[in-house]
Amino acid sequence: MAARETFQSRFGFILACVGSAVGMANIWAFPLQAGKNGGAVFILIYLFFIALFSHVGLSAEFAIGRRTGTGTLGSYENTWKDIGHDRLGYLLAWLPLAGSLTIAIGYAVITGWVLRTFGGVITGDLFTSGANGVMDAGKFFNAAAGQHFGSIGWHTAVVIITLLTLFLGAKSIERSNKIMMPVFFILFLFLALRVAFLPGAIEGYKHLFIPHWEYLFKANTWIFAMGQALFSLSITGSGMIAYGRYLQNDVDIIKAAHSTAIFDTIAAMIAALVIIPAGAAFGVEYTDGGPGLMFITLPEVLAQIPFGRLLAAFFFISVLFAAISSLQNMYEAVAESLINRFQIPRLPILIGMGLICLGAGVFIEHSDNLGPWMDVVTIYIIPAGAVLGAISWFFLQKQDHLLDEINTGAARIQGTGFVTIGRYIYVPLVLIVCALSVLRML
Repeated sequence: MAARETFQSRFGFILACVGSAVGMANIWAFPLQAGKNGGAVFILIYLFFIALFSHVGLSAEFAIGRRTGTGTLGSYENTWKDIGHDRLGYLLAWLPLAGSLTIAIGYAVITGWVLRTFGGVITGDLFTSGANGVMDAGKFFNAAAGQHFGSIGWHTAVVIITLLTLFLGAKSIERSNKIMMPVFFILFLFLALRVAFLPGAIEGYKHLFIPHWEYLFKANTWIFAMGQALFSLSITGSGMIAYGRYLQNDVDIIKAAHSTAIFDTIAAMIAALVIIPAGAAFGVEYTDGGPGLMFITLPEVLAQIPFGRLLAAFFFISVLFAAISSLQNMYEAVAESLINRFQIPRLPILIGMGLICLGAGVFIEHSDNLGPWMDVVTIYIIPAGAVLGAISWFFLQKQDHLLDEINTGAARIQGTGFVTIGRYIYVPLVLIVCALSVLRML
């Protein structure tokens, strides 16, 4: 029997997990939510939920992946076997697995836009996209996102590049993230330092760090902080299971989960320290997030700063690395499950996924199609997968099985209190996030 594939170091594992967690949610959603929901008050509540969700939710997904030594399908099947319904667990596991694949389809389109914009920065096309060579970021963006099949080449390149980083499994995932994640943090820190010297940036810091205590008593502050924390950590009942499967037995799972949460939070804060002060310096209020912020507003702000083209290049290559590392996890969750379940070699699986993602993705390249696609995935499928995972790990799996794996390699032994927190605090909160996601669409 072949030796079990693992990450070669705890640091490499954490970087891969941070890469999965750090993505568009950190860069455009966290600054927006912090800015709109009380600044420091929102951040404090967010930190509370990050600590809770990483301690129990993320740790449980790492544990189930390492314990079963398989992907999503095998993990649910093994867990539901504890109550005598392994076949039902296997069938239900296709839901979170479908969540990983469907969000990857849409995410690859957005990442294609990032790559195209980075290319526009390098060539100068972004800065000469309007009439008389004057910058029109909206026109440049709409040339790809405002028409059908508008970004096929860039989109295809993203899928191919990402799948190439999965060719050697854990080894290539670890190696690529050891490059991408340090570069991401270094460049974003540089951007944050540069923005700090802009006249008027201080107003952004005030907005971000001076507590607006009235928001402490607003339900939306808690709701958005909770949802942002849950999905920022990629606790979706699928992706982190795949990475847990590659975890060595001497690694402390709780510490690894905490380290992932710390670096993920640092990334979100750095993004906020770039976006909010830069906006304040130029009188831009970020009343809406998403593509408009990323591809139109920010480039136009950066263009007004000395050496703006260089800063824009740093920004978009950083976002590109963050997006590809997240996309890696989405693809790997599917690939690892199918490889383990059906004993199919990795190469055909990767080629098949690439064809599926491109085949479906080219029809949603228009932003009018992508929006509804991502709404269905992020509001219904992903939250449902998170709920299914939470219930499976804390209510259906035998308590001893979970604790044995959590405590393997641990410096501090967890007792029944860990399961109690998971059952009666974490699981209800995940249910609330899922229910509120659905209610917002009704």
